[in-house]
Amino acid sequence: MENDVFIIEEKDQGTRIDKYLAQVFVDKSRSFIQGLIEKESVKVNDKIPKSNYKLKAFDKIEVEFKEPEILKIDAENIPIDILYEDKDVIVVNKAQGMVVHPAPGNYNGTLVNALLFHCKDLSSINGVIRPGIVHRIDKDTSGVLVIAKNDEAHNKLSEQLKDHSMKREYCALVEGRLKNEKGTINKSLARNKRDRLKIGIVEGGKRAVTHYEVIERYNGYTLIKCILETGRTHQIRVHMASIGFPLVGDPLYGFKKQRFKLNGQMLHAKTLGFIHPTQNTYVEFTTELPEYFKVLIDKLRNELK
Repeated sequence: MENDVFIIEEKDQGTRIDKYLAQVFVDKSRSFIQGLIEKESVKVNDKIPKSNYKLKAFDKIEVEFKEPEILKIDAENIPIDILYEDKDVIVVNKAQGMVVHPAPGNYNGTLVNALLFHCKDLSSINGVIRPGIVHRIDKDTSGVLVIAKNDEAHNKLSEQLKDHSMKREYCALVEGRLKNEKGTINKSLARNKRDRLKIGIVEGGKRAVTHYEVIERYNGYTLIKCILETGRTHQIRVHMASIGFPLVGDPLYGFKKQRFKLNGQMLHAKTLGFIHPTQNTYVEFTTELPEYFKVLIDKLRNELK
């Protein structure tokens, strides 16, 4: 365990603490610093601050860096579809039904379990449960994810997520026929206070913006492309339901009566693009719709004939 102590000079007063510490620890991202603050590993004058705390002259800051926990999650020989891999990142096409990382009561069969079998080097930033996991998609959403193999890559990818420069495009099948060719949903999201499994539209919640475009229309259904400006939990699912076009097969936000027997929402993370953390070049990965998705689309197309 390592502790660093700083006394704030007059020239730095008024600066947010997360911004100040990100400038001090040049190898750490601002989001990493915010994580330290949330974990109460940062103190100002022996008190726990918030990330937006503005420093005062002669404030005493203490930062505690804990040693990364030894990973205790079992490696499992589970097949995964690897699209790309180098010394810094792994890009995978996650299958529907696979949970991204272990959680209480579900410590096996996840993407992390599979990754630990395939690769021994994963970033330690998210601890024992989520090594290497930069971003997530829901269990029943398929598609592209990038995983960091070291902390430097993790920090740089996290910054791209935070400043919304990472390209993320999804394909979704929604109930109903959308009239507009394209649109934007800008509605803040937060955890539903009555049902903790759900996310809701909440004034004062986290900013959430989804752009959508119609790809194809069918009898009572529409295939759309969704472009994420932000990436909140369940964002596309909640946003589309909020305008009356929930995702087909969605068990949380969809219609109670479903025409098709499906294993979850029809949502696929089709395209992911980002600046490679060490090569500093833009890379992009695109995947085909999974077979179960294609089968349903073909069925709906045939109904138009």
